[in-house]
Amino acid sequence: MTILKHRGGGTIIISFLIAIILTIIPLPESLAYARPEWLFMVYVYWCLALPQRIGVSTGWFLGLILDVVLGTLLGQHALAFAITGYITLKVHQRVRISPLHQQALTIFMLVTTQIILINWIKGMTGNETDLWLMLLPALSTAASWPWIFLMMRFIRRQNRVA
Repeated sequence: MTILKHRGGGTIIISFLIAIILTIIPLPESLAYARPEWLFMVYVYWCLALPQRIGVSTGWFLGLILDVVLGTLLGQHALAFAITGYITLKVHQRVRISPLHQQALTIFMLVTTQIILINWIKGMTGNETDLWLMLLPALSTAASWPWIFLMMRFIRRQNRVA
């Protein structure tokens, strides 16, 4: 049982590392505001696929890593990932049976929640952001979700991650 419980751990870690790399790849300034939340999408996918293995503490840890990598206030992404991860785990059974377009709408709401939390923390530290610009990543993330979901599901099945 313990062997099956830890099956595919390397696949999960590699997917998180690839998502972090995609997050830090430089983009032209015109596209930078619309960058999808790659790490968040991969984290939500694993929360939906393996809720018994990937949870709030994983989200907290990934958020801390993202804070360090991006050089942001330590804990802001960690808090946002933990809260949205908790919400994801609470609704994961409903989301899993939904069609991809409804899942994309759920992802849009989760990413919007995450972005609002991060910008609320930024606002408390004196940094202001434009409301409309903060919705662009949520839209691009929701638009990317069906392809990410299908790709991650294929990878999970090929590597027999359980």
